Amino acid sequence: MLLRLKDASVHYNKVAALHGISIEVPSGGIVTIIGANGAGKTTTLRSISGLAKLSGGEIWFDGQRIDGLAPEKIVALGIAHVPEGRRVFPELSVEENLRTGAFLRRDHSAIERDLISVFERFPRLRERRRQWAKTMSGGEQQMLAIGRALMAAPRLLLLDEPSMGLAPVVVQEIARIIKDINQTGVPVILVEQNAELALRLADHAYVLETGHMALEGPAAELHENDHVRRAYLGG
Repeated sequence: MLLRLKDASVHYNKVAALHGISIEVPSGGIVTIIGANGAGKTTTLRSISGLAKLSGGEIWFDGQRIDGLAPEKIVALGIAHVPEGRRVFPELSVEENLRTGAFLRRDHSAIERDLISVFERFPRLRERRRQWAKTMSGGEQQMLAIGRALMAAPRLLLLDEPSMGLAPVVVQEIARIIKDINQTGVPVILVEQNAELALRLADHAYVLETGHMALEGPAAELHENDHVRRAYLGG
């Protein structure tokens, strides 16, 4: 396994956000975490990227224990996190935003190759490379946030609510992009409230409920699970 969370717990002050959850992410494929608001999905991603400290348990990445490492150390190991809300740098251009994603890298020729690759994957970003990020649409900003993460040359990509607030046609384009990124060999952890989208994209799924692990299994099986269908799929 590329990534393992073992009995991971997180507390904010005295309030428990995660209660001893365990998650495994293989070296390929897409793993999704679904659940209602407040279930602990975002906290799980923040714990992996070092933004939320564990109060119990362990996190291992490629054989190395990473809980307790600073976020920049975790990025340097190859974990890129796209947080919810499309947090781009509004006063920087598209290209400047993308280049910030490579700030820990020193392989300048590879950075330039990856920039070309991002522009090939996101033609709209290439068209708007000199445009301020704040003037772009929500869908374009989401593409920019994902493209910036790819500039870190990640070995694991964390995506938090990439479809939030986007029009259905843009959501389908983002879904295609996620699948395409994964097919190039980058494993993905996808947090989504759009459970239908998440279970369609993913190979394996975890269901979090109030910080506890409620269910886990192949995404296709959970899609047909009665509880999942009633609680998250509207049927």
